[in-house]
Order: sequence, then C-alpha cells, then structure tokens
Amino acid sequence: MTRLSRRYRPPAPGGARVRALLALLTLCALLLPGPPARADTPLDLDTGGRITDTVGALGRRRAQVISALDKLHSTHRIQLYVTYVRDFSGRSGHDWADATADRNGLGPRDVLLAVATHRQQYAVSAAGDSGFRRAQLDAVAATAIAPAVSQHDWAGAAIGAADGYGSVLRGEPVRPPAISPGDSDPGGGLVPRHRAVWLPVAVAAAVCLTVLCLCSRRAARRRADRRARRAAARAARTGRVDRIDGINGTVRIDRTAVGTSTEPGLTRMVQPLTPLPALEAEAARALVGTDDAVRTSAEELLFATAQLGGAATRPFAEAVGYAKGELADAFRLRQRLDDAPYEDPELRRRVLDEICSHCTSANRRLDAESEAFDRLRGLRANAAGVLAHAEAAARALAPRVDTAEAALTALTGCCAGTALSAFARHPAEARDRLAFATAGLAEARRTLEAGDADGAVVSLRAAEAALSQARTLTTAALRRAHELTGTAARLRAAVLDAEAGLAAARSGPTSAEGARRAATAGRVLTEVRRDMAGGRYDPRAVLRRVEEAAASLDAEAVRAGGSRADERRARRRVERAVLAARGEVAAARDFVSTHRGAVGCRARTRLAEAERHLARARRLPADEGKEILSATGHADSLARQARALAEHDVTDYLTGTGTGRPAAYDPEAPRPARALGGALLGGVIMAGLLPATFGGGATRGRLAGGTET
Repeated sequence: MTRLSRRYRPPAPGGARVRALLALLTLCALLLPGPPARADTPLDLDTGGRITDTVGALGRRRAQVISALDKLHSTHRIQLYVTYVRDFSGRSGHDWADATADRNGLGPRDVLLAVATHRQQYAVSAAGDSGFRRAQLDAVAATAIAPAVSQHDWAGAAIGAADGYGSVLRGEPVRPPAISPGDSDPGGGLVPRHRAVWLPVAVAAAVCLTVLCLCSRRAARRRADRRARRAAARAARTGRVDRIDGINGTVRIDRTAVGTSTEPGLTRMVQPLTPLPALEAEAARALVGTDDAVRTSAEELLFATAQLGGAATRPFAEAVGYAKGELADAFRLRQRLDDAPYEDPELRRRVLDEICSHCTSANRRLDAESEAFDRLRGLRANAAGVLAHAEAAARALAPRVDTAEAALTALTGCCAGTALSAFARHPAEARDRLAFATAGLAEARRTLEAGDADGAVVSLRAAEAALSQARTLTTAALRRAHELTGTAARLRAAVLDAEAGLAAARSGPTSAEGARRAATAGRVLTEVRRDMAGGRYDPRAVLRRVEEAAASLDAEAVRAGGSRADERRARRRVERAVLAARGEVAAARDFVSTHRGAVGCRARTRLAEAERHLARARRLPADEGKEILSATGHADSLARQARALAEHDVTDYLTGTGTGRPAAYDPEAPRPARALGGALLGGVIMAGLLPATFGGGATRGRLAGGTET
C-alpha cells in the first residue's frame, strides 16, 4: 500500500467538527454503492456458489433460488448458474452469456441463465451436448423465464428456469411461475433504498462520529500539553509568562512567541497496481501451477478410463481438453512476450493479466469437476480392485525397464554420446519411480487389510502417479532407441536424395548463387560421409545437416523449374521432417512431465509452442510442403530449446544452485532416498508429501484435507 498524506494549515475554530464531517462523508461514499457500472465481458462468476448477483436483484429471495438450483442438481445432475447484471455491455444477450460460460469453463452439464435487469433482457447458454434440445430450451425460456423477467420478478426467473428444466427432463410440460414483482431496476440508482444498506451506514456513521469526537478531544489535550511544555521551556529561558491557566495547568504566552502546528490531516490509502516484475512472477507461477494441474489430471484420467471405460469418463476428458486449450492460449501469449517484448508497460500488463485469466479459467473448470471425478472413481470403495490392477501393472513394467536399458546400451557402440546422454538416466529414474510405486502399493495393501481405507487411498494414488511416470520414462527410452535406429536408416536415404539433387544442380545451367549453394552442399555431404564411415555419430544431428543442405538445393531447383524427381525428393524430405519433429517434441514432453517438480516456466512455454507448430504441420494438406517444413522446423527447434532449458532447471534442482538449500534428489543416494527424491522431482507428491490428484489449483491437493469418497 502507498500512503498519501496532506498537511493542513493551523486549524480554524470548529476545525475538528469540519474534519469529523468530512470523514463521515468519506465513509458514506465508501459504503454506498457508486453509479452503476457496465458489466465486464465476460464476467467472472462467483466462486462461492452458483449465483452471481452484481445488482442486488434477489434481495431476501436468494434462499428460494438456491433451493430451486439445489433441487435441479440433486434430481437431474444439472448445474444451473444464474447471474444478474445491469446490462450486457452492448453485446447481444446470447453472445454475452456464451462468452461468460466459456470464460468460466462451464461444462456440458452446466447451464447459464444471464439476466440484464436495466433493459429486462435475458439469455441462456447451454452446450450443444448438454442433453437439452433447442425446442426444450425455448419452451422453458418462453414459459418460465420471459414472463418473470418482463414483470421484474428476478428471483422468479431463476426459480422458473430450474423448475422448467426439471420438467422437460421428466417429460412433463413447463409450468409458468407464480409472479412476485420486485424492484424494476435494481442497482440502477445512486442511492439505495433497502434498509439492509442504510442500517449499516447509519451505525457506521454513529460510530465514526463518536470515535472522531473522542479522538478530537484527546488530540486537543495533547496539543495543549505540547504548547504548555514549549511555553514553560521558553519561560525558563526568557522569564516571560503571561499567565497560568488554573483550570488545566497550561501556560499562556504571547502568540507571537510560539508558532503552532498540527498533525497531518486526513490520510487516504490507495491500492497501487501490482509492479510489473511481481506480475511477471505471478504469471510464471500461474503457468507452472496450471500446467502441473493439467498434467496430473490427464494422468489420473487415464487410470479412470482404464478402470471405468471412455463413456463414463467423457465429461472429465472434456474438462481436461478445455483446460489444455486455455493453458495453450496462456502459453501462446507468454511466447509472444518472449519473442517480441512490448515496450509499453500497460500493454505488457494487459497480456500478463490475460495469461493469469486463462490459467484461472483452466483451473476453475478442473476444480468444478473434481468432486464428481472422486465420486466416479470411488477409490475408497473400490480400493481393493484398483490396488490389484496397479500391482499387476507394476509387475509388468519391471522387465520393460530392463528392455529399455538394454536397447540404449546396444546403441553405445554406433551412436555418439550426445545422441544418448539425455536418455541415459531414464532407466535408472524409471526404477526409482517404480520402487516408490511398489512401496506405496505395499503400504496401501497393509492399511487396507488393517481397515484404514483412507490411508490406503493416499498410498494408492501416490503409487499410481509414480507408475505413470515410470512408464513414461521407460517408453521414452525405448522410443529414443527405436528413433535412432530408424534415423540411421532414413539418413542413408536422405544422403542419396541430397546427392541426386546435387548432381542435378551441377549438370544443368545455374546462377552464381546456385553454384555457391551446390558447393556448400557438396562440402556438407562429404563431411557427412566421413562421419558415417568413422563409426560413432549422432544420426539426428547429421540428418539435420543433410536436410539443411538439401533444402538449399531444393530452393534453387524451384527457381530453375524443378523436375518431377525434385518433387519426389522434396516430398520424402517433408515426411522425414515430420518424423524428426515428432520425436523431438515427444522427448521434450516426456522429460518435462517426469521432472515437473523442477522445470520452470520458460521450458514449458517453449514446449507448448513446439506442440502448437507440430499440430499445425499435421493439419496442413500434403501439397503444402513448404509450410509443413516451416512448421516442423519451428517445432523441432523449440522442442530442443525446451529440453535444454528443462535440463538446466533439473541440474539446478539436483545441485541446489540458487536455492540456498541442499538438493532434494541425489541420484547417487541409496534406493529408498532416491525413490522419495525422484517422486518430489517428478511432482508425484507435493511439498506436504501427499499426492496430487485430478483437479485445478484449489482441489488437486485435497487429499491433504480428507480422502476421496
């Protein structure tokens, strides 16, 4: 907070009363609502319930509306959200309602009723897969909502909507509500009329006047005491004393001898904008936290799908998909800031605020589904079956870890260390996660047999998360071994294509630039042949050099009017580029996912951008070879940047660099300590040593406060 103060001249007679009056007016101005403001677009719904009333439309009937909404939800599992605003900010009601629903992550089982009281407008937003037909929505709107809104029965509109949706779901006709008109324009005046507003204002005013009166008298006594002390000191020096006041003991002297002063007057407190560096840090934390929540939710969703099937988990898959979309938008904005930082601080602030807003929306949607997800999985009731399935998965995974390690070892004789170094520790880390999972499963078995289902759920959820990461690390190691073998084969084909293109470029007429490109490509191919003949090399790095040389030859061939052979070579190069980019993005994604306890915002941002470019390349038609190569090139480069940044973050984490504390994970420690440290490194367990679960930032750590049902 920033304190702003103003110093006044010596107070005039009655100044205390004036200041008391000013303070009273200030208090009233703070307590009374200001002029009606235009509604935000979209509006953030009240996180404390399903009613967002910005104009005070419901008054004493709020409880009736809550009862109707609860009845609809308990009977038909439909969440009806109701919001009251003054107007729709110049937009159509349906656009405003749909934007608000999207902004708050409402799902297919959620319906939003938006009411603009000033112009008696309303709109309903429901997902296309909500289960309601358009005719049903229209019937409820025409019969139960519109009559209430037209007669200012704001609570009746919500009650009629809830009852109407229940009727159509039961196959019954919609009944009109009993109308009870309310305020024609709630929140529309400058001065409220309800005693619920005036009563606290009157009480606060009386308290304020009493306190100010007492403070004024006390301040007057203090000023008199100070004047007396100063006068006494002056009298002691000069001997000039006019008289002594026998009533209060103060010394009265010449007004010309002593100046007067006063304490600072009224002080105004203002809330400043968050400084940009602090907002940058807040946005980074929001991105990392939301990314963790989305990854954890997606992982547990896979277990739920294997347990219950895709049809049962479809609403939660949609919630995860929505959260991924919001998070992707947030990372896209972060990447734009990194690529071209805005010099205008206000523009930068706006982008950072939007990043936080997208993260909030993603978390809100996951949080909204967490309770239903717990009910669906029923880990407490189904712990025995889930435990048996997890134990079988752990037993099956152990030999796969050995297979992955053997595959990487077999490549050490033909591949350079740079091709394998990033994956060399994956089998060991997979064993650490598997050891943690095995210990968790054993603990879950013990507590379940002892009758402690709650403790079993905690251990079981931690074991599931560790198993997921052990599987990811193992799959990543096997994939890299297969990719290196396949890349070596594709490299030989790429060299033959490039040499054919070089021969064609040298045989025909060419420009000076074409000759220069051909000479450069020739030198690159000579070096590549030498590296391949020398034994150990990195097939991925060598393939990139060959493709870059071939790309320069293709560009020259296009200018010269290339042949059909040139086109075929270009198509094969596009296919190889897609495969290479897919491998790099997958490797970066797996590393970030299994080390997310240490990986920061920059690496995650680059990874998200790489995934966006790769998705774009996959959507492009096959005849857009140039665009595909551009997209895959960006994806490949950004994925390698993401991997490098993530490895740097993990190195800092392992060494404790910049944290001022010992490393949380030591790869050389004994197995039990490594297993716990690996679980922390992977984000399997959070700081409280409890596992994260499906949900957003507000609910993913809910096992700390109680187990799932």
